[in-house]
Amino acid sequence: MNNIHKLAAIDIGSNAVRLLITSIRTNKPDTKFKKISLVRVPLRLGEDVFSKGKISDKKLKKLLKTLKAFKILMQMHEVYMFKAVATSAMREAENSTKIIEDIFKKLSIKIDLISGKKEALMIANVFLNSTENLANNYLYVDVGGGSTELNLISKNKIIDTKSFKIGTVRTLNNITKDISWHNFKNWIENNSKLYKNIVVIGSGGNASKILKISKKNINEVISINELEEINSLVKGMSFEDRIFKLQLNADRADVIIPAINIYLKSLKYSKSKSFIVPRIGLADGVIRHIHLNNNEGQLLR
Repeated sequence: MNNIHKLAAIDIGSNAVRLLITSIRTNKPDTKFKKISLVRVPLRLGEDVFSKGKISDKKLKKLLKTLKAFKILMQMHEVYMFKAVATSAMREAENSTKIIEDIFKKLSIKIDLISGKKEALMIANVFLNSTENLANNYLYVDVGGGSTELNLISKNKIIDTKSFKIGTVRTLNNITKDISWHNFKNWIENNSKLYKNIVVIGSGGNASKILKISKKNINEVISINELEEINSLVKGMSFEDRIFKLQLNADRADVIIPAINIYLKSLKYSKSKSFIVPRIGLADGVIRHIHLNNNEGQLLR
Protein backbone atom coordinates (compact mmCIF):
# COMPACT_ATOMS: atom_id res chain seq x y z
CA MET A 1 0.00 0.00 0.00
CA ASN A 2 1.35 3.42 -0.97
CA ASN A 3 1.78 6.06 1.71
CA ILE A 4 2.71 9.56 0.53
CA HIS A 5 3.45 12.51 2.78
CA LYS A 6 5.72 15.56 2.84
CA LEU A 7 8.51 16.35 5.26
CA ALA A 8 10.60 19.51 5.54
CA ALA A 9 13.97 20.48 6.98
CA ILE A 10 15.18 23.92 7.99
CA ASP A 11 18.97 24.26 8.14
CA ILE A 12 20.15 27.42 9.92
CA GLY A 13 23.79 27.60 8.88
CA SER A 14 26.60 30.11 9.26
CA ASN A 15 26.36 31.33 5.67
CA ALA A 16 22.76 30.63 4.69
CA VAL A 17 19.39 29.39 5.93
CA ARG A 18 17.74 26.66 3.84
CA LEU A 19 14.33 25.08 3.56
CA LEU A 20 14.05 21.68 1.90
CA ILE A 21 10.63 20.14 1.26
CA THR A 22 10.60 16.48 0.25
CA SER A 23 7.85 14.09 -0.77
CA ILE A 24 8.12 10.65 0.83
CA ARG A 25 6.51 7.71 -0.94
CA THR A 26 6.51 4.48 1.03
CA ASN A 27 5.61 1.22 -0.65
CA LYS A 28 7.09 -1.41 1.65
CA PRO A 29 9.87 -2.33 1.62
CA ASP A 30 10.87 0.60 -0.62
CA THR A 31 10.90 4.30 0.24
CA LYS A 32 11.34 7.04 -2.37
CA PHE A 33 12.47 10.57 -1.55
CA LYS A 34 11.69 13.33 -4.06
CA LYS A 35 12.77 16.93 -3.56
CA ILE A 36 9.83 19.28 -4.04
CA SER A 37 11.35 22.64 -3.15
CA LEU A 38 14.67 24.05 -1.96
CA VAL A 39 14.87 27.68 -0.85
CA ARG A 40 18.11 29.33 0.30
CA VAL A 41 18.49 32.73 1.96
CA PRO A 42 22.07 34.03 2.52
CA LEU A 43 21.90 35.61 5.99
CA ARG A 44 25.56 35.06 6.99
CA LEU A 45 24.89 34.73 10.70
CA GLY A 46 28.52 33.71 11.08
CA GLU A 47 29.75 37.21 10.24
CA ASP A 48 28.31 38.45 13.53
CA VAL A 49 29.13 35.44 15.66
CA PHE A 50 32.72 34.80 14.60
CA SER A 51 33.72 38.46 15.03
CA LYS A 52 31.44 39.73 17.83
CA GLY A 53 30.39 36.56 19.61
CA LYS A 54 26.66 37.02 19.12
CA ILE A 55 23.93 37.46 16.53
CA SER A 56 22.94 41.11 16.03
CA ASP A 57 19.38 42.42 16.27
CA LYS A 58 19.52 43.22 12.55
CA LYS A 59 20.38 39.62 11.64
CA LEU A 60 17.79 38.30 14.07
CA LYS A 61 15.04 40.34 12.40
CA LYS A 62 16.05 38.90 9.01
CA LEU A 63 16.12 35.39 10.47
CA LEU A 64 12.61 35.82 11.89
CA LYS A 65 11.29 37.07 8.54
CA THR A 66 12.96 34.15 6.75
CA LEU A 67 11.54 31.54 9.10
CA LYS A 68 8.09 33.12 8.92
CA ALA A 69 8.23 32.85 5.12
CA PHE A 70 9.45 29.26 5.38
CA LYS A 71 6.51 28.38 7.61
CA ILE A 72 4.07 29.81 5.07
CA LEU A 73 5.74 27.81 2.29
CA MET A 74 5.49 24.63 4.34
CA GLN A 75 1.80 25.31 4.95
CA MET A 76 1.21 25.92 1.23
CA HIS A 77 2.93 22.62 0.40
CA GLU A 78 0.90 20.87 3.10
CA VAL A 79 3.96 19.59 4.93
CA TYR A 80 3.09 16.99 7.55
CA MET A 81 6.18 17.24 9.76
CA PHE A 82 9.38 19.28 9.86
CA LYS A 83 12.53 19.82 11.86
CA ALA A 84 14.66 22.94 12.24
CA VAL A 85 18.35 22.60 13.12
CA ALA A 86 21.09 25.15 13.70
CA THR A 87 24.81 24.57 13.33
CA SER A 88 28.13 26.32 13.93
CA ALA A 89 27.14 30.01 14.15
CA MET A 90 24.19 29.39 16.47
CA ARG A 91 26.22 26.90 18.52
CA GLU A 92 28.79 29.59 19.27
CA ALA A 93 26.51 32.64 19.65
CA GLU A 94 26.31 33.98 23.21
CA ASN A 95 22.66 34.85 22.72
CA SER A 96 21.59 31.62 21.01
CA THR A 97 19.40 30.44 23.91
CA LYS A 98 17.40 33.68 23.93
CA ILE A 99 17.08 33.68 20.13
CA ILE A 100 15.82 30.09 20.08
CA GLU A 101 13.27 30.95 22.79
CA ASP A 102 12.12 34.08 20.92
CA ILE A 103 11.68 32.18 17.66
CA PHE A 104 9.59 29.51 19.35
CA LYS A 105 7.47 32.14 21.12
CA LYS A 106 6.79 34.11 17.93
CA LEU A 107 6.65 31.38 15.29
CA SER A 108 6.17 28.10 17.22
CA ILE A 109 9.28 26.73 15.49
CA LYS A 110 11.53 24.60 17.69
CA ILE A 111 15.21 24.80 16.82
CA ASP A 112 17.53 21.91 17.63
CA LEU A 113 21.07 23.11 18.26
CA ILE A 114 22.97 20.10 16.94
CA SER A 115 26.60 19.25 17.62
CA GLY A 116 29.21 19.07 14.89
CA LYS A 117 29.39 15.30 15.33
CA LYS A 118 25.63 14.86 14.95
CA GLU A 119 25.70 17.12 11.89
CA ALA A 120 28.43 14.99 10.31
CA LEU A 121 26.66 11.71 11.04
CA MET A 122 23.33 12.94 9.62
CA ILE A 123 24.99 13.85 6.33
CA ALA A 124 27.13 10.71 6.02
CA ASN A 125 24.20 8.39 6.76
CA VAL A 126 22.30 9.76 3.75
CA PHE A 127 25.24 8.86 1.51
CA LEU A 128 25.48 5.37 3.02
CA ASN A 129 21.76 4.72 2.65
CA SER A 130 21.42 6.10 -0.88
CA THR A 131 24.55 4.72 -2.54
CA GLU A 132 24.97 1.10 -3.62
CA ASN A 133 28.15 -0.97 -3.90
CA LEU A 134 30.46 1.21 -1.83
CA ALA A 135 33.65 -0.54 -2.89
CA ASN A 136 36.02 2.33 -2.02
CA ASN A 137 37.19 4.00 1.14
CA TYR A 138 35.82 7.51 1.53
CA LEU A 139 36.59 10.73 3.33
CA TYR A 140 33.33 12.67 3.50
CA VAL A 141 34.06 16.41 3.76
CA ASP A 142 31.13 18.73 4.44
CA VAL A 143 32.26 22.37 4.27
CA GLY A 144 30.04 24.97 5.89
CA GLY A 145 30.40 28.62 6.74
CA GLY A 146 31.56 28.00 10.29
CA SER A 147 32.73 24.42 10.45
CA THR A 148 33.88 21.44 8.41
CA GLU A 149 32.60 17.97 9.27
CA LEU A 150 34.65 14.90 8.38
CA ASN A 151 33.61 11.25 8.16
CA LEU A 152 35.94 8.39 7.32
CA ILE A 153 33.94 5.59 5.68
CA SER A 154 35.09 2.06 4.87
CA LYS A 155 33.16 -1.13 4.04
CA ASN A 156 29.84 0.71 4.24
CA LYS A 157 30.54 1.84 7.81
CA ILE A 158 31.48 5.15 9.39
CA ILE A 159 34.89 4.56 11.00
CA ASP A 160 35.31 7.94 12.68
CA THR A 161 33.76 11.40 12.71
CA LYS A 162 35.14 14.81 13.62
CA SER A 163 34.06 18.46 13.40
CA PHE A 164 36.51 21.35 13.05
CA LYS A 165 36.06 25.10 13.44
CA ILE A 166 37.19 25.64 9.87
CA GLY A 167 34.66 27.20 7.52
CA THR A 168 34.33 29.56 4.59
CA VAL A 169 32.89 32.56 6.46
CA ARG A 170 35.40 32.06 9.27
CA THR A 171 38.25 31.97 6.75
CA LEU A 172 37.05 35.07 4.90
CA ASN A 173 37.09 36.95 8.19
CA ASN A 174 40.63 35.69 8.95
CA ILE A 175 39.63 34.10 12.24
CA THR A 176 40.39 30.45 11.57
CA LYS A 177 43.02 29.50 14.15
CA ASP A 178 46.29 27.84 13.16
CA ILE A 179 45.67 25.11 15.73
CA SER A 180 42.42 24.22 13.92
CA TRP A 181 44.29 23.71 10.65
CA HIS A 182 46.97 21.70 12.49
CA ASN A 183 44.38 19.43 14.11
CA PHE A 184 42.51 19.10 10.80
CA LYS A 185 45.68 17.93 9.05
CA ASN A 186 46.66 15.51 11.83
CA TRP A 187 43.18 13.96 12.05
CA ILE A 188 43.01 13.24 8.33
CA GLU A 189 46.57 11.90 8.12
CA ASN A 190 46.28 9.71 11.22
CA ASN A 191 42.85 8.31 10.34
CA SER A 192 43.42 7.74 6.64
CA LYS A 193 46.85 6.10 6.72
CA LEU A 194 45.36 2.64 7.23
CA TYR A 195 43.13 2.93 4.14
CA LYS A 196 44.14 2.86 0.49
CA ASN A 197 42.58 4.54 -2.54
CA ILE A 198 40.49 6.99 -0.56
CA VAL A 199 37.89 8.98 -2.49
CA VAL A 200 37.11 12.42 -1.07
CA ILE A 201 33.42 13.30 -1.11
CA GLY A 202 32.57 17.00 -1.28
CA SER A 203 29.38 18.12 0.44
CA GLY A 204 27.80 21.53 0.83
CA GLY A 205 26.66 24.30 -1.48
CA ASN A 206 30.17 25.07 -2.70
CA ALA A 207 30.73 21.46 -3.70
CA SER A 208 27.63 21.63 -5.88
CA LYS A 209 29.00 24.74 -7.59
CA ILE A 210 32.34 23.02 -8.15
CA LEU A 211 30.46 20.16 -9.79
CA LYS A 212 28.67 22.62 -12.07
CA ILE A 213 31.92 24.35 -13.04
CA SER A 214 33.55 20.99 -13.78
CA LYS A 215 30.63 20.02 -16.06
CA LYS A 216 30.75 16.55 -14.51
CA ASN A 217 27.79 14.45 -13.46
CA ILE A 218 26.77 13.65 -9.89
CA ASN A 219 29.27 11.16 -8.37
CA GLU A 220 31.51 11.37 -11.45
CA VAL A 221 35.17 11.59 -10.45
CA ILE A 222 36.88 14.97 -10.55
CA SER A 223 40.63 14.38 -10.39
CA ILE A 224 42.82 16.38 -8.05
CA ASN A 225 44.42 17.98 -11.12
CA GLU A 226 41.01 19.04 -12.41
CA LEU A 227 40.12 20.49 -9.02
CA GLU A 228 43.40 22.42 -8.96
CA GLU A 229 42.57 23.78 -12.42
CA ILE A 230 39.15 24.90 -11.17
CA ASN A 231 40.88 26.54 -8.21
CA SER A 232 43.22 28.47 -10.52
CA LEU A 233 40.30 29.46 -12.76
CA VAL A 234 38.18 30.80 -9.91
CA LYS A 235 41.05 32.56 -8.11
CA GLY A 236 42.12 34.19 -11.38
CA MET A 237 38.72 35.82 -11.85
CA SER A 238 37.46 39.02 -10.30
CA PHE A 239 34.50 38.86 -7.95
CA GLU A 240 32.28 40.26 -10.71
CA ASP A 241 33.49 37.70 -13.26
CA ARG A 242 32.70 34.86 -10.87
CA ILE A 243 29.15 36.17 -10.71
CA PHE A 244 28.64 36.80 -14.42
CA LYS A 245 30.88 34.22 -16.09
CA LEU A 246 30.48 31.36 -13.62
CA GLN A 247 26.93 32.40 -12.70
CA LEU A 248 27.61 32.29 -8.97
CA ASN A 249 25.44 34.16 -6.49
CA ALA A 250 27.15 37.12 -4.83
CA ASP A 251 27.21 35.32 -1.49
CA ARG A 252 28.83 32.28 -3.16
CA ALA A 253 31.40 34.11 -5.29
CA ASP A 254 33.67 34.81 -2.31
CA VAL A 255 33.25 31.70 -0.13
CA ILE A 256 33.90 29.25 -2.96
CA ILE A 257 37.64 29.99 -2.84
CA PRO A 258 38.21 28.94 0.81
CA ALA A 259 35.89 25.97 0.20
CA ILE A 260 38.01 24.68 -2.69
CA ASN A 261 41.08 25.14 -0.51
CA ILE A 262 39.57 22.94 2.21
CA TYR A 263 38.70 20.24 -0.31
CA LEU A 264 42.20 20.34 -1.82
CA LYS A 265 43.81 20.05 1.61
CA SER A 266 41.56 17.08 2.37
CA LEU A 267 42.72 15.38 -0.83
CA LYS A 268 46.37 16.11 -0.09
CA TYR A 269 46.30 14.98 3.56
CA SER A 270 44.43 11.75 2.73
CA LYS A 271 46.67 11.10 -0.31
CA SER A 272 43.61 10.95 -2.49
CA LYS A 273 43.48 11.69 -6.21
CA SER A 274 39.69 11.52 -6.63
CA PHE A 275 36.93 13.94 -5.67
CA ILE A 276 33.19 13.32 -6.13
CA VAL A 277 30.07 15.35 -5.37
CA PRO A 278 26.85 13.43 -4.56
CA ARG A 279 24.91 16.68 -3.93
CA ILE A 280 23.81 15.66 -0.45
CA GLY A 281 23.59 18.14 2.41
CA LEU A 282 22.51 18.50 6.01
CA ALA A 283 18.88 19.18 5.06
CA ASP A 284 18.76 15.79 3.30
CA GLY A 285 20.08 14.19 6.46
CA VAL A 286 17.46 15.91 8.59
CA ILE A 287 14.68 14.67 6.28
CA ARG A 288 15.89 11.07 6.60
CA HIS A 289 16.29 11.48 10.35
CA ILE A 290 12.71 12.56 11.01
CA HIS A 291 11.43 9.95 8.56
CA LEU A 292 13.04 7.26 10.70
CA ASN A 293 12.40 9.00 14.04
CA ASN A 294 8.98 10.65 13.95
CA ASN A 295 9.29 11.64 17.60
CA GLU A 296 12.10 14.05 16.63
CA GLY A 297 10.01 15.92 14.08
CA GLN A 298 7.57 18.75 14.72
CA LEU A 299 4.02 18.62 13.40
CA LEU A 300 3.17 21.63 11.27
CA ARG A 301 0.22 23.52 12.73
